[in-house]
Parts: sequence; structure tokens; C-alpha cells
Amino acid sequence: MIDDAPASEWEHGLEELFLRIGHRFPRVEPRRRMRDYVRGLLGPVGRKNSWQLAEFAGHRTPDGLQHLLAKSRWEADEIRDDLQGYIAEHLGTDDGILIIDDTGFVKKGTTSAGVQRQYSGTAGRTETCQIGVFAAYATTRGHALVDRELYLPKSWTDDPERCRTARIPEHRPFATKNQLARTMVLRAQAGPLPVAWVAADAAYGQDSRFRRFLEDAGLSYVVAVPKSQQVHGPRIEHLIGQAPDEAWQRLSCGDGAKGPRLYDWAAARLPAVWEFDGDEPTRQRWMLARRSITKPDELAYFLASASLDATVADLARIAGCRWRIEECFQSAKNECGLDQYEVRRYVGWHRHITLAMLAHAFLAVTAAQERQKGEPTMTRPTSWTSPRPRSAVYWQLPAGVLLDRATMR
Repeated sequence: MIDDAPASEWEHGLEELFLRIGHRFPRVEPRRRMRDYVRGLLGPVGRKNSWQLAEFAGHRTPDGLQHLLAKSRWEADEIRDDLQGYIAEHLGTDDGILIIDDTGFVKKGTTSAGVQRQYSGTAGRTETCQIGVFAAYATTRGHALVDRELYLPKSWTDDPERCRTARIPEHRPFATKNQLARTMVLRAQAGPLPVAWVAADAAYGQDSRFRRFLEDAGLSYVVAVPKSQQVHGPRIEHLIGQAPDEAWQRLSCGDGAKGPRLYDWAAARLPAVWEFDGDEPTRQRWMLARRSITKPDELAYFLASASLDATVADLARIAGCRWRIEECFQSAKNECGLDQYEVRRYVGWHRHITLAMLAHAFLAVTAAQERQKGEPTMTRPTSWTSPRPRSAVYWQLPAGVLLDRATMR
């Protein structure tokens, strides 16, 4: 929270951020209210709705902050663009990862934009809720939310009067969550964020059009898929079940709260598809599986596409980065009030969410700056291709296995 660090350091960092976005507010009143709103989102406020944020800021009523979200003249998308520039400057690296996922916001009633009874992965069941599709950006420096779109079910987009009441733009047609994800990927590519990889869960990864879109965009990816995913015909669980014992190698997919997160991984190169790859492919497709060490019956499956020099360790690392957007959701909700809004209209939702993302980005950058002291560079392990594949796919074997085989010849 805002009172957990020396005031001078926080004030300097916040002032830098406020100066970056201040020109987006043509009048001084909304500019001041924006500052108060973000400070409140970062502050020790029990419930970060407009009443309590106004009280924290010293306002007599919440009218000014409510006006900021509902009626003031400013564009949330411009703040989002500035936020991406801020993250690129402080956290960006050439091998940045864009992570796609959605989260639910449980709501009562039927008038809030996009609300209906629908499945929420956040709640783990069908609830009356809104669904937001988000993009997070992750590097070795840190991670933060960088884009968002409110999902509008057909029950909304097919009802023009309902959309007008919620101030949903007339040009906003129905779009699936995967279509919203593609839009955010394109925006990230066109913006300042250096993005090399995309990661996503099975809801997005099982969509062949989404994977093909990423390949056409020149992006590498590691996406989760269900065990029923077909890979050139057979189910992926069947193919992984044929992996030789020596194909499984123990790798870390990143550090967790208790150190390296180790799993057993099996990966195989997939044959090229001439229609897409031509005679001289420049990228390699993969399938891989992650197996729990303590519960070997628990497997997760992935499809990937990467440069020809990518290793299994690279793929495991990217697959392991997907949890970072879950961490972003948790911290943005707990610390910055991402889900504690009381707005009903489409514009108000995007404005609150964007300012909450801005507050969360400030926390991410501040934390990254505090970690920049003598952190050692990790050496990536190397994987090798089996010299004598026994199937149509090419299982990746650890270097030690190949050395043992070579000495036995």
C-alpha cells in the first residue's frame, strides 16, 4: 500500500506517472480528481468504491469522482496507451511475453454493461457477472496488466436499446473473447511494448484460428490445450502417452514463492505443414506436456510455435509464465480495487479498470526498481534433439541421455 514505502520515493514515482498522463485531461478539475482516484486506489482504503475513495481524498461527497468516471471528457484508451509506454520503459525487454486471460466480476441485477449469467473461471461456476478479457505483460523485470476489453454477450449486442442505456458505442459489435484477444495482441504489436511471445490458457489455445493468427503475426507462443486436442489427427494425450521414458526431463518453469517450480516435461517437434510453412520453414511447431513430480497422474498439455533454435527449457519457461496474469488479477483486485467498482455503464467500466491498471502498474514498477540490486543472471539449460526418432514427431531428450547413448555405442 501507499504508506508502506518512504513517502518521498512514492511521491517521486507517482509524480512521474501523473505527469506522463496529465495531458490527457484538458481541464484541471478532472486531472486533480484522477490523481485523487489513483492515490485512493493505492491507499489503505477498506472498500475502494467512490464513497470511500472520496473520503480518503478529503472530498465531502463522491460526486466529483463519480463525475470523473461517468461524464468527464477523457479517453480511457489514451491512458491505456500511456500505461503501455510506462511499462515498456520500466519493464520492457526484447523477449517480453504477452499473456491473455479473462476474469469475472460478480454483479447483481441486469443493467450493468455486459452482465448476464455466464461461466466465470474466477468463481468456478456460472454466476451473474461481467467478464473482462485482459492482457498482461511479463519479463524478468516484472509483470503488469496492460490492456482490457469488456466482453459483451449476444444478449447485449442483439438489443440496441439495452446497449444505448448502458452507453455502449453503436459501432461495438459482438466479438468473441478470442476476437477481443486478437485485437489486444495487434494493439500491443503496434505499441511500444516489445513482445516476442504470447501465452494463454486452453480457452484460447484450443482455437486453431487464434494460433494461426499468432503465427501470421510473427509471434512465438506457448498455449495450453485440453487433453482432447487433436494434433494431426490423434489426441494429444494419446501422443504424449507414447513418449519414451527418457523423453521426460525435469525443468523449472520459473521461480515461485518457495523457489524453482520443478516439473517433468516431455516435448516433441511436430512435422511442418507445407501449406503454411513452404519448403524452408523458419519456425518450428511443438507439442509438450507438463507432469507433476508428486502427482504424476496430473498432466497439462500445450502447443507451441517458436524459432528454430528454441529449446524445451524455453518452452517450459514461457508455459510457466502464464500464472503471472493470475498474480496480476489477484494483486490488482486486492491492492488496487480492480473489482471494487460501482459503475454500470460501458465507459465507466473501462475508465475504472484502466485507472486500477495504472495503479497496479505503478506497484509493479516500484517493486521492480527495488529488485534491481545484484540479481544474478540465470543460465538456461539446453535440450537436444534425439538423433534417431522412432515416430513422426521428434522427442526432445536431455543432453545426459544422449551422452549415455553415445558412450554405449
